[in-house]
Amino acid sequence: MIMKQYVIDELRPGDCQRIKESLDEKFGPSRVEGIYWIPVDPEYLTEEQAEHINCRPHYFAVVLDKNYLACELLIRTTNRVRCSCMGYANKNQRNWIINFADTLFDTLNIKI
Repeated sequence: MIMKQYVIDELRPGDCQRIKESLDEKFGPSRVEGIYWIPVDPEYLTEEQAEHINCRPHYFAVVLDKNYLACELLIRTTNRVRCSCMGYANKNQRNWIINFADTLFDTLNIKI
């Protein structure tokens, strides 16, 4: 399956550990090693996503591996496997996801 992602690669081991600690602190330890589910800020939901109250929260996945961080650009729901409110991030959501990753690196003072 093809997946659109925002990827930051060639991370140093120490940086990966700091990112892991930060993600664990903010979002809890990942249930699957290296995968974090980040809730989408409600102000960035599409009209359809906002109307689908039973599908909330909507989120995107972050994959942290030993030398890269990948933010999937797919907005998912936690309550359903398939729903019309799921799909690739629109421009505003995509920019918000990229800003999320960039802010994480800035906060941890990791230069990219």
